[in-house]
Amino acid sequence: MKFKEQVYSVLVVSASEKFNQVLPEIFSVPSFSPVSIVSNVSAAKRAITEHDYDFLVVNSPLPDDSGVLFAIDTVSGSNTVVLFLVRAEQYDDLYGKLAEHGVFLMQKPASKAAFQTASGWLISARERLRKTEKKTLSIEEKMNEIRLVNRAKWLLISELKMTEPDAHRYIEKQAMDRCVGKRQIAEEIIKTYS
Repeated sequence: MKFKEQVYSVLVVSASEKFNQVLPEIFSVPSFSPVSIVSNVSAAKRAITEHDYDFLVVNSPLPDDSGVLFAIDTVSGSNTVVLFLVRAEQYDDLYGKLAEHGVFLMQKPASKAAFQTASGWLISARERLRKTEKKTLSIEEKMNEIRLVNRAKWLLISELKMTEPDAHRYIEKQAMDRCVGKRQIAEEIIKTYS
């Protein structure tokens, strides 16, 4: 999917009706969908367990909690990018606590232009995380293939009395001759000899 076509899901935790009314201007369709709004941390925790969100926006304070630990837990346990909004007098105290965990902090009140700039930062951070996710999956897939090939080699060594280099060459040659991956050959060997 191209960058411009990407759609981002947003969870907003805010008890402020005024703030919630301007959200559609900031997080507009088609770039942001769905945009879910809850009014407290308890509801936000439930929402996070039911859906993976690209962005979490916490408009502090909240009726049941400050939201600081929730923001830290969310950013630490998922690939959700978090924007935390605080009053100007709290900014300095919270910056050290939140920034070290990768939570974006923003003073309020803020203009629409400031929020649009912040949403651009959120998108950039999410795309960087998405690339890291893809690299991680690719490495995991490669490691799984190596494990399968090694298991197949050891089966060839034990069942057909091949040497390790011969078993390795056998798997590679079969894959080249049949125009398939080593993983498929390894799976067939494991199926045959297990």
